[in-house]
Amino acid sequence: MPEGALLDTSFFIRFLNEKDELFENADKYYQYFLKKEIRLFISTISIAEYCVGGSIDQLPLRNLIVLPFNIKHAEKAGEFARILYKARKNKNLKVAERPIIINDAKLFAQAHSDERINYYLTADTNSIQLYNNIKSKINLDFAFIDIRNKHSDTFGILDL
Repeated sequence: MPEGALLDTSFFIRFLNEKDELFENADKYYQYFLKKEIRLFISTISIAEYCVGGSIDQLPLRNLIVLPFNIKHAEKAGEFARILYKARKNKNLKVAERPIIINDAKLFAQAHSDERINYYLTADTNSIQLYNNIKSKINLDFAFIDIRNKHSDTFGILDL
């Protein structure tokens, strides 16, 4: 089965702003995935988040597979959120905002539940601690990629 990558809202915020410090990294990941024919996914959750400050016509939807949030995702998201809230209650996780936990849990649930997705890309530095907390309890089926790291470093390739 071909590989796939779920791109979160923070990825698109960087990718669609040429003045952003992470634009080049986001663009290189995007181009790399297209070249390698790795399918690119966007969640309806990320579309909603992006539309708070942007519009849907700015998103490169022709190159993306839209991933609707469904019942299977909702059930898994509840499980993930429960892990994160327990970790926060036990002081093993320092995240102040409740919406961050809920939305990341939903996106992680989609990436985990969809066998087409191998990678989750984000520029959100807080997401890694949420991912690691869940991963300590459940074997997640996708790799977390922080686009602050260059694609060439992540995939061990020469960037010529």
